[in-house]
Amino acid sequence: MERLILFVYQNRAFFTFLFLELFCAWLIVQNNAYQGSKFFNSSNGLVAAMNSFSQGVRDYFMLSEVNRTLSEENALLKRKISQQPVNYILPNNTLVRDSSDINQYEFVSAKVVNNHVDMVKNFITINKGSDDGIGPGMAVVSPLGVVGKVKLVSDHYGVVTSILHVDVMVSAVLKRTEYFGTVQWNGKNPDQVELNYIPPHVQPTVGDTVLTSGYNAVFPEGVMIGVIEKVDLSKDALFYDIKVRLSQDIQQLSWVTVVKNNRGAEQDSLEQIIQKLER
Repeated sequence: MERLILFVYQNRAFFTFLFLELFCAWLIVQNNAYQGSKFFNSSNGLVAAMNSFSQGVRDYFMLSEVNRTLSEENALLKRKISQQPVNYILPNNTLVRDSSDINQYEFVSAKVVNNHVDMVKNFITINKGSDDGIGPGMAVVSPLGVVGKVKLVSDHYGVVTSILHVDVMVSAVLKRTEYFGTVQWNGKNPDQVELNYIPPHVQPTVGDTVLTSGYNAVFPEGVMIGVIEKVDLSKDALFYDIKVRLSQDIQQLSWVTVVKNNRGAEQDSLEQIIQKLER
């Protein structure tokens, strides 16, 4: 305290000058309309800029909560959509409401707590497990596209086999031609996967959209996978060499949705029975 008083005393001339300058400026602003309006307009702009900056800082630190809320809302909306009958229009323009797909899928929002993209077999850890109804084999998606499949679960966590895993294959379909193939990662570019088993007569083009086909019991039909980025066909090759850019940047994952197919076990069981009978 003594040092502060000594500092003020030693610089009393400067502080007196500063006080008088501020007092003069206040008199000018108070007694002149033009200067007063300029001052208040400038001060209002400064205050608005400071308020905008402080609000931006608050919004940044609230992003995690906002993302959590949006993810849960997204899962809820998907659940509601899955509970509605699908409409089909017959050739005679008759509308048919098919209720067979009602409640086939359930959706659970989860936060990504660990993620790898630098190996050939990558995994993602989420903060939901068996206590939340999550189980092995369930599909994992994001608002932008396919993410992977649940591999293992504990009570509160789940490990997801990423689509960036060389052993993961996803049944896919070209939206434009409705021809199906299989999407698989080659272990190289984390932004790109390969679409296999597309024969020459299909003629895929750069920019074509690739979706899940729904031909297995894991992923629902029509989930976005990506867009064709490169198409090659070697001489005498049976299939195209197609590169697909993923719609979801796996490195940027924050929140995902786990999809449970309530009729998946029934489908798998029936397909396994027919495979055994055909052997």
